Amino acid sequence: MKKYIAYCGLDCETCEARLATANNDEALRREVAKKWSELNGVQITPEMINCNGCRIDGVKSPYCSSLCPIR
Repeated sequence: MKKYIAYCGLDCETCEARLATANNDEALRREVAKKWSELNGVQITPEMINCNGCRIDGVKSPYCSSLCPIR
């Protein structure tokens, strides 16, 4: 099994949060935070856009670390 496939089936290799983290891309963090805030109707800050992947050791987004019902 690929290690970048999350427990929910999301392909973390293409996840914008993981890409922003892997590339330390602040512009992408801001873009993703804005988009995810609008999509989910909650305030998501660029600082929250840090994730190494669901099944990988390290930092997780707040949703992936504590809110995901599958994980």
